[in-house]
Formats: sequence, C-alpha cells, structure tokens
Amino acid sequence: MKEHRPFRWPQPLEGQAQRIWYGGDYNPDQWPEEVWDEDIELMKKSGVNLVSVAIFSWAKLEPEEGVYDFDWLDRVIDKLGKAGIAVDLASGTASPPMWLTQAHPEILWVDYRGDVCQPGARQHWRATSPVFLDYALNLCRKMAEHYKDNPHVVSWHVSNEYGCHNRFDYSKDAERAFQKWCEKRYGTIDAVNDAWGTAFWAQRMNNFSEIIPPRFIGDGNFMNPGKLLDWKRFSSDALLDFYKAERDALLEIAPKPQTTNFMISAGGTGIDYDKWGYDVDFVSNDHYFTPGESHLDELAYSASLTDGIARKNPWFLMENSTGAVNWRPINYKKEPGQLVRDALAHLAMGSNAICYFQWRQSKAGAEKFHTAMVPHAGEDSQDFRDVCELGADLDRLSDEGLLDTRLAKSRVAVVFDYESQWATEHTATPTQQVRHWTEPLDWFRALADNGITADVVPVRSDWDTYEAAVLPSLYLLSEDATSRVRDYVAKGGKLFVTYYTGISDERDHIWLGGYPGSIRDVVGVRVEEFAPMGDDYAGTLDHLDLTNGTVAHDFADWITSTADTTRVLASYQADPWTGMNGVPAITVNEYGDGKAAYVGCRLGREGLAASLPELLQAMDVEAPAESGAGDLLRVDRVDAAGESAFSFLFNRTHRTVTVPAGGEVVVASLAHTGDDGTVAIDPNGVAVVKR
Repeated sequence: MKEHRPFRWPQPLEGQAQRIWYGGDYNPDQWPEEVWDEDIELMKKSGVNLVSVAIFSWAKLEPEEGVYDFDWLDRVIDKLGKAGIAVDLASGTASPPMWLTQAHPEILWVDYRGDVCQPGARQHWRATSPVFLDYALNLCRKMAEHYKDNPHVVSWHVSNEYGCHNRFDYSKDAERAFQKWCEKRYGTIDAVNDAWGTAFWAQRMNNFSEIIPPRFIGDGNFMNPGKLLDWKRFSSDALLDFYKAERDALLEIAPKPQTTNFMISAGGTGIDYDKWGYDVDFVSNDHYFTPGESHLDELAYSASLTDGIARKNPWFLMENSTGAVNWRPINYKKEPGQLVRDALAHLAMGSNAICYFQWRQSKAGAEKFHTAMVPHAGEDSQDFRDVCELGADLDRLSDEGLLDTRLAKSRVAVVFDYESQWATEHTATPTQQVRHWTEPLDWFRALADNGITADVVPVRSDWDTYEAAVLPSLYLLSEDATSRVRDYVAKGGKLFVTYYTGISDERDHIWLGGYPGSIRDVVGVRVEEFAPMGDDYAGTLDHLDLTNGTVAHDFADWITSTADTTRVLASYQADPWTGMNGVPAITVNEYGDGKAAYVGCRLGREGLAASLPELLQAMDVEAPAESGAGDLLRVDRVDAAGESAFSFLFNRTHRTVTVPAGGEVVVASLAHTGDDGTVAIDPNGVAVVKR
C-alpha cells in the first residue's frame, strides 16, 4: 500500500515559540496600501499569527505574459513578518488571468453537453490541459525562486479547493487522459469491458480509443454504472496529478511544508480526499457550517473525518466563516457564541490551526456578503470582539500545552467511503432517496445521543483496530475489504452493518446469492429483495413500524432467512399484504469470537438513537448509563502517553447543562464554573477542562 508523505508542519518564525496558528485568507491586493498598516495593527490586537496570501492573485503577479510584479507582495510579506505574522503563501494558480484564457481558450473546461466554461468567475481551467499545466508550473517556479529564502514564508498553499468548480471536464484533453487512465488501471480493453459490463446494451469496445467520457446521452437515459464510477475516480485523480505537479515544482526549488485545502464536510463527496491525504505534508480543510439543528454535530463529524484522513496527525483548518456565507439561497447568520464554539470544536477534533475566509470583508465582488474577521461594520462589531476573544482563548490553550496533545482514539469507528458514495449517486438504483453519505452522519449523531463520541474514519484507514466499527451503507465491498470484515469479527471485533452495505464489489458488480453479498454469513442474514418506501404513488408503502417503537423510512431489506446464531432484536409490524410483517429489522449474529449487528432499514438519527441502547448492550459495547449523557459532546485530547490532557465539553441542547468539571476549566465560552466543582454550559457554549 502507498505510504503517506512524512508529516511536516509549518514552523514558527525565528525567535517565536510554536503556537496554535490563527488567522485567515488575506487579500491586500483588494485594498489600497494605506489599509495594510491598519490591518496589521488589528491582526496583532486579535492575536492573529498567520495569514494565507496571494491565493487569487495571478493577474496581479503576472499582469501580462512573462511580466512579473512581486513588489507589492514583497512589501506586504515584509510588513507581516516584521509584525510577527507568518505567511502561508499560495502558488497563485487557482484561477488564470484573462490574458491567458484569451490567448489559449483551449484551457477552458467543457461540460457534459459540450459547452465551454467561459472565464468570468474562478477555476475555469481543465486539469488535463498540457498548455495550462505549463503556464501554472511556470508561475509556481517563479514564486518558489523568488520566495525560497524568505524567512516569513512558513508554508506553501498549493492552488485552492481543487475541483470546487472544475471537478468534471469532458474535453478532448480529458478524453485522451481518461483513455490513458483506463489503460493504466486495467491493462487491456477486455479488462475494461469486463469491469464496465459492456455486454449489456452492446457497449463492447475494441480498443482504448473507443473510450469516451460520459457525455450527454439524452434526457432520461442511463449511463453505464461502471464507466461512471471510473470517471469519478479518474476526475479526482486528474486533479490530484495536477496538484502533485504544482507541489513538486514548488518543492524542487523551495522545500517548505506544503498543503492544499480540502473541502471535507458530511455532504462534500466530490473528491477522494483520503487518497489526496497521502500526498500533502499536512492535511488542511475548509469547512462551512450547516445552519439549523445539525450545526454542531455536522461540524464535529466533518472535523473527525478530517482527523481520520490525517491519521491523527495535527491538521489545519484553513477556512471557516465568522458568520454567514454568501453562496446559499438563504445565508443564515451564526448565533451568539457559535463563532468561538465552532473554532474550539475543530480544535478539539485535532486541528492545531484555526483560520477563516477571510481577514477583511470585501467591499466588491461576488463574495462581498461573505462575513470575515473584520466585517463591513469594522473593529466596533461583535464579530471582531469574538475574533479577539477567540485569539485570547487560543493563546491560553497554547500556553497550557494543547499542542502537545492529539485527538484521543475513540472506542467506536464510523466508516466513510468516497467511492461508495459515488456508486450510490447513479440514477438507476433501487431508490434515489438513499445515498451513502447520510448514514455515517446519522450514526455519528445517534452515537453522540447515547454519550459516545465516535471517530469518523475513511475505509482505507485502520478501522479494524477499533473495539467497535460501523459500516453504514458501505455499498462497495471489495474482496480485500471483505477479508478485513471477516478477520475483524472473527478475531473479536464488534461490527455494525446497515442496509445497502456490501451490495457490489469495487467494479459495481453485484455480489450474487442474496445481500449483503460477500458477508452474509458474518452478519447472519440473507436479503432477497429491497423494499424501498415512498409517497410518489398513491397507496405505496411509505414507512414501516418496528417492534421497538421506531419507524423506518425510504429503505428496508426483505430478510428471508437468518442463521441459527442470529438473534432478532426488532421486526416490522405491517399489514399482511405488504409482505413485511414479522420480517427481521435489527439482528445480532455471533461470528467467530466477535459479533455483527445488522440494521436492515433506514431509521434516521432519531430511530437509531432510540434503538442503540438495546443494540449496544446486545453487542457488549459499553455506553454511559447516566440520564442526559447525550446533552454534551465530549471530546478528549491526549498526550503522548495516551493520558487524557484536555476535555472539550460542548452543549448540544438549547438549555443550560450543568456537569462536574473534573479538572481546571482553562477556557470557557458561554460557560460558568461553580463553587461545587461543576461547570454550567449555556446553549452554544463550551468549556475546556485541563486534566
């Protein structure tokens, strides 16, 4: 298996101690130079010690082909460095300037209908364009040569959010690259035909030149599933190859720690970020909050997955928002306390850096309504006061030794798989209401409701070293993954498996004989048919009641047989005409020295949370017994010896929650310590306890 690059973290400026990095994207080229000094004074006031610069500055760095202007950037970096503020310097290649796209329109990406993406926004380039690659690498080398010895530049920020807008390109460049990718992956065209099942619908190909991207095939038609799955793999890999070329051009000249900002969130599944995690010196992520009741839980889930991709090395929160974003139909503001609370939640989950988009809110352009550390209202604003409060909190936690700790390993792992998500996105599936990504989030939240803070980990990780693991709608199970499942449970592991798991192998070929395919004997059930539910036709089955009082929606398995070693914990209660009455819904099977639970329907977060106490007990997984255990999200960071050093306590409710502190409260936001050793945490509040 491929090895991760050695972990390298940005080091402090000369004469400074290592601190939690704090700052954000800084765009001085959007402002007159007289604003720069004010910016730096406000940065020092708020505790900022790092900014990312020049992310979208190509047109200013190279105003015309072969003409470079680094003077303005030199002045900014010099001012920042003298003020003790480090620079995370971008390659500047995220969006090409107008002179480049006018001279070389062949670099513009093409959509699946053949329309060319015109310049006018950002990321209007194709990852497979050799012309664009030459220009981008040239700028990388110029940047590296100019700043290789600059003491204020502590890291490289390679491009920006790859694939945010140009994930898919259907151009001739992409077609040629896709053919080469398929040849490298499969070796022969016969192997491609086998993988894609081209005997169906007369799609057999005679040579690699007949492979084309999955372009528009007519409304209502169905793309070959194997081809589409490989296209998504290829598209992620093509962007990864482009990133590696930029990275290597920079590091050959200026070998500073480097990263590129991922976009890891519960629903952010376009790029295989776990695969990308092998090729950065340190993982960084951009995360934007989900408004409403899932705000904290989705953030914690995404941050935990980022930690899993980083393999518990420290990671860098490169972007989040102080408040509202600008790109949703309704851009909700954050509630009081959430700016600080959200940052500390990322910190709790393993980040050693908290940064924002952006430092100063733009007065023009498409992101002018995206909030910033210095908002339109200026220094005299609640957002900036919160930014200063957070800076003081991070400074205190640095002094207390937080940087000597990492996120503790949970007893329970929830497994996530980018490729299973891609496979479930196909338009010809049992139901369009089910995708892989929602089930891991529901399990994370349901476990939290029962007082268990799980780790969210990618399928390539060491999930099989946990006491218990959840495979939630893990649609694809390769032979290797199947072997891991068998070995894990046989050796004493406790495995939770859900509906829509193990349906196909890595080629999206169905495992035959009844679901869940290759692990039927491990879970002790055999599913003959799916029973999707909905209300799009009058009189269809739209839900199923379970004997444990919960309700299934959207999807259920028709389990027709169970093993002698399987115990049924809950069944369906339904009218006889449905064929589902008495059918097992939740089971536990003994396999080898371990146990495997099977949840054969979509219960949602609430149904899972209600089912888990009995299920955890049947699986011999210990959970907090006290009432209200799910009111707090507790996250521990531990020292090198694995001893608890800091506990972060987050209120998950809309009422004040009072709990024993269990140590010294070193940081509190909307939280108050009592004389009796307790801490009262208000809604959106957090207390950080040093053990």
